Amino acid sequence: MSMTMTQKILAAHATGRARPGELIMAKLDLVLGNDITAPVAIREFPKFGRADVFDKGKVALVPDHFTPNKDIKAAQQCAAMRAFAREQGIVNYFEVGHDCGIEHALLPEKGLVTAGDLVIGADSHTCTYGALGAFSTGVGSTDMAAGMSCGQTWLRVPAAIKVELHGQPRKWVSGKDVILHLIGQIGVDGARYMSLEFTGDGVANLSMDDRFTIANMAVEAGAKNGIFPVDEQTLAYLKDHSSRSPKIFAADPDAEYERTVVIDLAALEPVVAFPHLPSNVRLVREAGEVKIDQVVIGSCTNGRISDMRVAAEVMRGKHVADGVRCIVIPATQRIYLQAMEEGLLKTFVEAGCVVSPPTCGPCLGGHMGILAKGEKCVATTNRNFVGRMGHVESEVYLASPAVAAASALAGRIASPI
Repeated sequence: MSMTMTQKILAAHATGRARPGELIMAKLDLVLGNDITAPVAIREFPKFGRADVFDKGKVALVPDHFTPNKDIKAAQQCAAMRAFAREQGIVNYFEVGHDCGIEHALLPEKGLVTAGDLVIGADSHTCTYGALGAFSTGVGSTDMAAGMSCGQTWLRVPAAIKVELHGQPRKWVSGKDVILHLIGQIGVDGARYMSLEFTGDGVANLSMDDRFTIANMAVEAGAKNGIFPVDEQTLAYLKDHSSRSPKIFAADPDAEYERTVVIDLAALEPVVAFPHLPSNVRLVREAGEVKIDQVVIGSCTNGRISDMRVAAEVMRGKHVADGVRCIVIPATQRIYLQAMEEGLLKTFVEAGCVVSPPTCGPCLGGHMGILAKGEKCVATTNRNFVGRMGHVESEVYLASPAVAAASALAGRIASPI
């Protein structure tokens, strides 16, 4: 039976086969939770009748959404995670300090995911790790509790959409533009419970950070997961970050796909997703005169070092427009330090930005940049639903770090070109 890349990974973790629509029980390589979802899973954990997690090295707990703790409730959530991690002897617990960071940037950086892994996380953007050639997907807190207990999860094997990428993107066009273009083309439910499988000669022209961004937002098209082939760039990244041996899977030549979407990377331009859906995509040059109040550069989608470099390149020697708040959030402490060493943070501060410690913060309307009624924000985050970053009558416009930085300088949606 021919299989896609995703189906092969699932088959290897289950019964040896994985047909679209089939329900399987699959063994897990990693279970992830954060400070919103893990406390719920921790409360449910005793109901599964086991005293200990299935593997102390295969559970990762990362307080990142409301940290550094924004209020008493946030502190209590983290305290529950901390106590559970100590009680269970969980190896991969990362809180505020040297090893902290936004979970989906931190785990690849720490080498906790490698090619061929099967990862579940109680966070919808767990699909990020498909950039490494892993199957990773978001689940609910109860499924997380079950995964921590027995080391398995149930899945319905997804059908797939092939996304063929060709050519090379122009300067200022990044992975964020690629995924927003795709979502704009197929819609927020265009890949519902399917695997988005990226292929084509254009993959080699995308950096690993671009791939992380694209895989991260696969869920915004309704996908179960997004996944990239394992190439030389992937292997180089894994060699630098992980001591584990990758397991490489590739789709069969005659694998079946529900449809094929072809994207010419060279033809893409900077885009922006207007409220209130990631699919409401327009070319930046056709955005019109949209004045803004805030810019956020960061998140698990675009808080990596290349994102910091691009934003700093646009801002260097210039200043944020009057009346605009610009918040820059490096995704991990390691990225923060690297940005500091490269002088990027100095560039941001001199341009009139505020630099935050690693946190999800404003992305989910948590803290560190909440919007008031009527305010508009250009953000490098992944969702722009009603009330996502604050008041239900505020607006979020999704864009790349280059567009976000240019918009901060102009005081309106603007292109770096």
